[in-house]
Amino acid sequence: MESAATLAIGCALILSGVSMPPTAFWITLIAIFSASVGINILLVNLLVAPLKDLTSALTHISGEPTLVTPPNPNARHFDRDGFKPILQLIYELAADEKKDDETVTSAIQPSARKLATALDNTSAGFMILTAKQEVLYANSNAPVHTDPDNKKVIDLIFDDKPSLAQWLKECEETAVHAEHSWERIANKVTGEEDRKIYDITASYQKGSEAEVVVILFERTAEYLPEDEDLDFIAFAAHELRGPITVIRGYLDVLNDELEDSLSGDQAELIKRLVVSANRLSSYVNNILNASRYDRRHLKVHLRESSITDIYDSINDDMQLRAVSQNRMLHVSFPDNLPTVAADRASISEVFSNLIDNAIKYSNEGGLVNVTAKADGDFVKVSVEDRGIGMPSNVLSNLFHKFYRSHRSRETVAGTGIGLYISKAIVESHGGKIGVRSAEGEGSTFEFSIPVYSTVAEKLSANNNSNEGLIEHSEDGWIKNHAMYRG
Repeated sequence: MESAATLAIGCALILSGVSMPPTAFWITLIAIFSASVGINILLVNLLVAPLKDLTSALTHISGEPTLVTPPNPNARHFDRDGFKPILQLIYELAADEKKDDETVTSAIQPSARKLATALDNTSAGFMILTAKQEVLYANSNAPVHTDPDNKKVIDLIFDDKPSLAQWLKECEETAVHAEHSWERIANKVTGEEDRKIYDITASYQKGSEAEVVVILFERTAEYLPEDEDLDFIAFAAHELRGPITVIRGYLDVLNDELEDSLSGDQAELIKRLVVSANRLSSYVNNILNASRYDRRHLKVHLRESSITDIYDSINDDMQLRAVSQNRMLHVSFPDNLPTVAADRASISEVFSNLIDNAIKYSNEGGLVNVTAKADGDFVKVSVEDRGIGMPSNVLSNLFHKFYRSHRSRETVAGTGIGLYISKAIVESHGGKIGVRSAEGEGSTFEFSIPVYSTVAEKLSANNNSNEGLIEHSEDGWIKNHAMYRG
């Protein structure tokens, strides 16, 4: 606008016929332009000065760092321009707010101390976490310790999925508000001193100052006797293992020596004795493995194997069990299945447990169908029966130690740890196990184990043992030093 005004003045001089040398003409225009620029700068400074003072005052009371000295409302020019009352009001409001904050803080601090004392006096554990599982607060009964880096670490062992860390990760990605509960979560493995067992409830509220609240109810007195029972049972099972092995050996000798001379009923009697001895041996193995698993001593050594070869090692025993209870067992594995990374003895135990369950819970003359298929980086095995099935409210507890529904306790013999140890073995291989069932229609148990080629390099680097691999798992979900997750 200044340039346009100067140009307009120049045109007016030319049109008015004023006679002057060219040099004087241009000097006049430059002088007019310079004078207008100077006047405009002065006007702008005068007009924006109050805004600058206001900005400086607000910056000062907000506590933001600045090199500008805050305006003094007692300066004379603020009296002249009427800005003094505005500055005084700003400073007075800031002073009043600071007093209010100090009053609130002084009132809150005693309340916070009382709340912390009250939480320390309860038997429950209480923690406030971030979604990244960083501990913001933990009362005295929460299972938390401080590591050498002065970071608080939660002492909880999540055998069941999802772990707290996995659940929080899912919440951060998909939820605004969520809650989850866990039962029988211990702070230490079985056998360690000062072991405690909790039922836990966690609440997540996205964006809250207390984003994750975890409450832990100690149930050691209720759950610990079961662990102690298992200790005694494991000791007894260990003592029984020798005599049972001898009995099985003699039965095998008798069966071979007398096979041609036994009558039909006598041969059937020998078969039933062999089945009972083998089943008793399976119970003993389950009990001992469950005890090892609870103490994180269950070791698996993964080698390249085929599902067919693993099953063939127990095929005769499984067929004998089926025949002795008037069931039909059909096993069909495709020839083109990839090899798997498996501990043969352990996976054969999973086969034995699942097939034995299917036989026991099938109807008279029923069919048990065992199949397998490739499923991505895993081979999935299915054991299907058309027996009594289970209601949906039973399924969530099936893989818990010693769990047996009221109905099964009355009608079918067993220890209640076959599925528990099967889950431990499958997850120790890096696989998963699950069940589908409908009451009156039968059940299908499925488990998967990794294809050998997907983990071959890692295993060969550790002499086919997974002990070294587990230490580097991303979220530390596995606490068993011999587990591996592919």
